[in-house]
Amino acid sequence: MTEDGQSGERRAGEAAAGAISADALLDGNIRLLQPQAGYRAAIDPVFLAAAVPAGPGDMVLDVGAGVGAVSLCLAWRERGCRVRGIEPQRDLARLAARNVELNGFVGRVEIMIGDLLRAPPRLAPGSFDHVMANPPYLPAREGSAPVNPGRATAQFEGDAGLTDWMRFCFSMVRPKGSVTFVYRADRIDLLLSELRTRAGEIVVFPLWPGGSKPAGRILVRARKGVAAPTRLAAGLVLHEADGRYTEAADAVLRRGAGLIL
Repeated sequence: MTEDGQSGERRAGEAAAGAISADALLDGNIRLLQPQAGYRAAIDPVFLAAAVPAGPGDMVLDVGAGVGAVSLCLAWRERGCRVRGIEPQRDLARLAARNVELNGFVGRVEIMIGDLLRAPPRLAPGSFDHVMANPPYLPAREGSAPVNPGRATAQFEGDAGLTDWMRFCFSMVRPKGSVTFVYRADRIDLLLSELRTRAGEIVVFPLWPGGSKPAGRILVRARKGVAAPTRLAAGLVLHEADGRYTEAADAVLRRGAGLIL
């Protein structure tokens, strides 16, 4: 999505996102302002942040940062890392900046308005230790697009398709650095086909709903310039039979535990 070509869509998104709710993640440790209508952060960003192997001093890029949920969760879990986010929708980027201030992460987390098809000059290729992203799950015009522009942008690819997301993410990460995605499990073939031409040491980590249900989401991590086979991890079961979160899922969602992929 380019800034010039999509200004009308952005204005529509801003108008639709006028009502703001005050929510929380990580058992209230992260305060989150987000639009009441449109895409709303739930558990996906928490699990994505938990899967990023960031350490003290690492620089992490959040592509499609939205209101900053992933960036904030990662910054809370790993206090020594720094996070920079890029978000094309101005209304969401502004909310993300407010969330950074609200949570006391000014100086460690920065969200900028930008487009992965036209990266801001401040983003130097190969300058990040880790990159994380929650790309749109569906190709453009597949299925019935949500009426709300913000939700449509989050779910459906626009000018930038999955190949563009991959190209940008791997251009930004340093050699042997990691790129981590949360993605729909039923599109695993497409994701892996894109990854195999760019990276190695690919790990697929399913998020199982519980019972006999198939995984709806997967966490996938790969490393740039590393030659190692693809591995399917055991993953994590989200719910007990009574619908409660399992102890392992609760540790991530409430206590900010990291995941070992």
